[in-house]
Amino acid sequence: RNQNRRVTMASQSPLAMQEDDLKLLLAARTHIGNENVNAHMAKYVWRRRQEGGVHIINIGKTWEKLMLAARIIVAIENPDDVVAVSGTQTGQRAVYKFAQHTGCSYIGSRYTPGCFTNQIQKKYMEPRLLIVTDPLVDHQPIKEAAYANIPVIAFCDTNAITRYIDVVIPCNNRSKHSIALMYWLLAREVNRLRGAISRQEPWGVMVDLFMFRPVHEEEEKKADDAAQAAEALAEAEAAEKAVAEKKVETAFAAPGAYAELKADNSAFAAADDAKAAVEGTIAPDFAATVGEGSWANVESEKWGDSAAPMTGVPQ
Repeated sequence: RNQNRRVTMASQSPLAMQEDDLKLLLAARTHIGNENVNAHMAKYVWRRRQEGGVHIINIGKTWEKLMLAARIIVAIENPDDVVAVSGTQTGQRAVYKFAQHTGCSYIGSRYTPGCFTNQIQKKYMEPRLLIVTDPLVDHQPIKEAAYANIPVIAFCDTNAITRYIDVVIPCNNRSKHSIALMYWLLAREVNRLRGAISRQEPWGVMVDLFMFRPVHEEEEKKADDAAQAAEALAEAEAAEKAVAEKKVETAFAAPGAYAELKADNSAFAAADDAKAAVEGTIAPDFAATVGEGSWANVESEKWGDSAAPMTGVPQ
């Protein structure tokens, strides 16, 4: 009876995992862990696959830790005091979008040592909470957060080292789809707890915006878009040309148009008379003009002897 009551209370809780969220987690392969497992991460492992030897993460515990992390983030009054760090390329776009939608700070490039401990540094920060994408890669900010007594929330795989980490969110942090979905779910839950969005309506931000895209994929996408635009333009031009040709053929192929024009012999007769008149005016009989003799019968003589003398010119 107590177990049934717990199940009923969990189903009625607004923080409970919905069916759509479960489908997203399974589609992004968030539950696929690593072949190795750390002793501190063994409690988050459900079982191990016989094929491949990878460990399967318990999604229920992943969701519980995700909700706990969202409540911790909301408890901080100034969102700028929360810093999300990602040293891997797959999480750089995710932390940027997470910071954009929650108002927190982020470090999406190489972490400069001393950001949390060296006060004379230009990029010195004093956060109240640190969110880490991969503890194995972002070990330096975790260590400095431990020196400065900063609580740490980390997305940990089964082989992660949980030292100096306060809240462990077990998930697959190697896949770009998984880490993007985890940051998207965390940002959505933070906005829901703040009252920015409603739980009854889906969030208008797509998960694809949190996913990392390599440069070559973006270039290929631009090239494909340009090729599709060129093909559409060529098809439009061909269609316009075909329509124009169809109009011309329709105009000349009208039934009885040429027959009516040919039956009207007066138009053709008037055209023939005008042509003959023009030829008689411009091109008269050349033989009648120059005489019956030919150029071959002309006596050879010097043209200068027959030319008239020029006046006013000294001889």
